[in-house]
Formats: sequence, C-alpha cells, structure tokens
Amino acid sequence: MQKTSARLLSLLSLLQARRDWPGQLLAERLEVSPRTVRRDIDRLRELGYPIVAAKGPDGGYRLGAGSRLPPLLFDDDQAVALAVALRTAAATGAGIEEAAARALNTVRQVMPARLRHRVDALEVTAVERAGARPHPQVDPQVLVALSAAVRDREVLRFDYSPVFAPGADGTGRAVAPPRRAEPHHLVTWGARWYLVAWDLDRDDWRTFRVDRMAPRTPTGPRFTPREVPGGDVAAFVAGRFQGFDGSGGWPCRGEVILDLPASVVSAYSRDGIVEELGPHRCRLLLGAWSWVGLATAIGRFDADIQVIGPPELRDAFTLLAHRYTNATTH
Repeated sequence: MQKTSARLLSLLSLLQARRDWPGQLLAERLEVSPRTVRRDIDRLRELGYPIVAAKGPDGGYRLGAGSRLPPLLFDDDQAVALAVALRTAAATGAGIEEAAARALNTVRQVMPARLRHRVDALEVTAVERAGARPHPQVDPQVLVALSAAVRDREVLRFDYSPVFAPGADGTGRAVAPPRRAEPHHLVTWGARWYLVAWDLDRDDWRTFRVDRMAPRTPTGPRFTPREVPGGDVAAFVAGRFQGFDGSGGWPCRGEVILDLPASVVSAYSRDGIVEELGPHRCRLLLGAWSWVGLATAIGRFDADIQVIGPPELRDAFTLLAHRYTNATTH
C-alpha cells in the first residue's frame, strides 16, 4: 500500500482527471478501503482543496472550484509533462514564449530537488527546415476569444486581413466588411493556428488562419452546431491542405507501377495508396497540384516506372524526359 502522502497525491490526480468519481471506484483504483478514501478526502479538504461529496448509496466525490488556490501538487509524470509542454511552447506559434518561460521558472522553484534535476535535463530546441519561412505569431488573447466562442457556440464576427493587399485606409490592409461565421474547432496545422467554421456569408465550411483574424465584440447569437463534413475534424483539415475539395481529392491523380517493395514506397508516399504486387513490385496511386508535379514526385523513387494512367501523367513524364535530355546536351 502507498504511504499516506503518496496516496493523497494519487487521489488528487484522479480527482483532477474527471468530473465525478464514485467512492467505491476510487477505493479500487487506490487499492484501499472506502473508509480510507473518506479519511484522505478529509485530509485534502484540510489542505484547502474544495471536494464536494455526493450523497446516496453510490456516493462519490468531485473536485470543486474554491475561493482560494490551494497548493498545487503534481506527480512525477505530470511534472515532467508540464515541463516538456512549457519548453516546447515556442513551437506552437501562440506567442506565449515569454509567459511559458516564466511559468516554467515558477513551477521549477516549488519542485523537489529530484524532479528539478529531471526537468533541468530537458533541453529542447525547435529547429526549422532550411529555407522555411518563419511561422506567424498569434496573439494569445485572440486564441482565448476564439476558444470562448467555440465553447459557447456563439456566432463570431471578425476582420480577416489578406496576406497582403494595399487598402484605402492607408494601413496596407484591404478594407472589407467583417466576416460572420459559426466557430466549431480551433486547430493547429504545420505550426499555424486555424479556425474551422461555417461561413455564414458564403454558406460553406472554411478554415481561417488565426494570425489574420481580429475578433469583434460582442459576439453574435448562439447557434446549433453542424457536423463537420465526414464527422472527423482532423481528416477534414488534412483534406483541405492536401487539395481535397469535396469532389474527389487532388486536382491531378495518377496510377503507376514501381519496381520497388510496397514497404519502401509506403514509407515515402505520404497520402498515397500503395498496393503490393509482389516482393519487389507495387502499385502507387498518388495526387498532386499539377501533372508535372505528380510526375516529379513519382520520379524521385529510384526504380523503373510503368504508367497506368491517365494520359496526362504520361504526357508529363514525356515533357520531363525532354527537359532532362536538353539539360544534358547544353
């Protein structure tokens, strides 16, 4: 059985993990009697944690919101997870680097020495790809405002600036009426923040870049949530950034046979479909924004290629072959 102090920490961690806990279930998780759970609950209350007890035959407990902040307790895994999250905050594009550093320093000061040494050993450096453009920073207050609108299901009004468009107001931004949308999900993709929303003016789903949004107050009326196409927001966002337009996928899709094992091709084909045809041959169905781009993507595999179709893909390979031949004769 755990010592009392360790058991209290485990109990508090469980109470923070879900809203309601039946007393018997807590006892089973902690491997103690329900009477011991009641005593430990009383000890946590003495420390300032507002724990509400539910009456009845299956009575349970809930960690409530108190009028004052009691001491924060973390188990070892939680402390390390918190340190990792704070150290990598700079890679989120949320503009909270300084605040995250101060928060980590505050948490570190109250950690026991054994945990502080583990946290100090976590040195994380975010490295950008060569030639990659810096990610735009997002105002944390904008993230909070958008999150609140998503949570409360309230119509959002916001100004949405283009990447660049000289405007009549002298600020470099085009003058346009505010947009209106039903916000559904706040997501990250490629270290950028996006809002998935139903655009009321265009009567369609849109993904808005948060760094270009300026929410207006007050928000609009409440709305009944719609279902994201396909029912999966992650798949919906991934599809939007992979050329999916709701009518079949990439604008250019082709099929080839490669003299390579399917396991090798699938490791580098990203969203392609790979079918094994034998130990050293496979069929690849892949998409791209252009036929030449698709032929180039397939050509990076060091193997013989048999084009199945369509004719546009064959023409793209012919064009590339002509260009490469000219490149060797000049």
